[in-house]
This record gives sequence, C-alpha cells and structure tokens, in this order.
Amino acid sequence: MSIDFIQETTSTAVDTLTRSYEGRWDGVEGAEQSSAFIQFMASNDLIYVVLGVSLIIWFVLLFFMVKVDRNVSKLEKEIEVKEATEDI
Repeated sequence: MSIDFIQETTSTAVDTLTRSYEGRWDGVEGAEQSSAFIQFMASNDLIYVVLGVSLIIWFVLLFFMVKVDRNVSKLEKEIEVKEATEDI
C-alpha cells in the first residue's frame, strides 16, 4: 500500500463526514433570519442568558426581602405604639 493511497482514503473519509454533518456545524439554524437579540445570544453560547436570568432572580429576591423587612418593621412599630397606649 502506498502512502498516496492511504492519504487519499483518509481525505475521502473526512470529506464524507464533513458532507454528512455540515449542517450540524453551522450552529443555530435560521439565526440569520432571527432578531438581533437571538443572534447575539446564539453567538455567545447563551451564557449571557443564564447570567441575565440568574441576576434577575437575585434582584427580585433582594427586592422581596427589603419589602418584607419594611412591612415587618412597620408592624413592630404599630405593636409598640399599641402596647404603650394600653399601659397608660
């Protein structure tokens, strides 16, 4: 067997695989026709989507905790005022 024959066979096998899977290497299908947001997310492997969603969740939790803390503080003051007026 000559080296030329082996190289030719190998390149043929690679070309066959390339032709078989060439549509799968392109990434997201139809990304060119999608909105700019989808194109941006697809080009960055969607890591920014995960980061954005996690940040939104953290900010919502922080907002909720601050709101609950203010409501509890207000109720504590009302209870203190009520107890102070009942003691008199």
